[in-house]
Amino acid sequence: MLSFTYVWPYMGMGAALLLALLLMTDLLRSDRSVSRWRDLVWLAWAGMLVYLVHQFEEHGIDAEGSHYAFRGFLCTNLGFTDPKTCLIPYSFITSVNVAAVWLAGPAAALLGRRWPALALSYFSIPFVNLFAHVGPSLAKGAYNPGEATAIVLFLPLSLWAFRVALGRYRLGWRAVIATVVAGIVLHAILMGSLIAFLRGLIGSDVLNVIQYLNPAIAGLIVYLATRRRPA
Repeated sequence: MLSFTYVWPYMGMGAALLLALLLMTDLLRSDRSVSRWRDLVWLAWAGMLVYLVHQFEEHGIDAEGSHYAFRGFLCTNLGFTDPKTCLIPYSFITSVNVAAVWLAGPAAALLGRRWPALALSYFSIPFVNLFAHVGPSLAKGAYNPGEATAIVLFLPLSLWAFRVALGRYRLGWRAVIATVVAGIVLHAILMGSLIAFLRGLIGSDVLNVIQYLNPAIAGLIVYLATRRRPA
């Protein structure tokens, strides 16, 4: 029997194909008077699409042909030499990815129809995640699972979303900076909670719940930083 632990990246690729088709229609646009590339809601959906592809490189089949490789990479970075004896729960990997993409992606895009800054907030995840891949790669001079899609997909789309936010939406640098800060906070909570688990400070259930709450915290940071204050 196939476990959801290993199947979800392939399910995500199926969802990515469907999302790619929908993005070619007008269904996911919030403003048809401008190019879809200048619509933050459409861009948030596009951000979810590229993250689904990124997840497949990390946890499906990576650029070197390895299967479910990212957990082994993470285990090695945290001092576990053998992934089979690594204490990082498989449920943690699943929780992080389902929450950050499958749940946070649609939420940001749908809420972004009313609050464009929340659509922008979704890019806090891919933009900061890019550096989580490039940093270790530069330090060790070696490829890591997810690096290729982070560079090829995350970097240009995130920068373009920032440009649209500053230009057409006039959200200001406060929104862009808040988005980056939110991404840093999200990744800090992610790794901090994992280290707390490995040290026996929290259990696996608490660890997983934190991952589901984490993206909402990032969205809240951007919302609070950009909401209009009464005159």
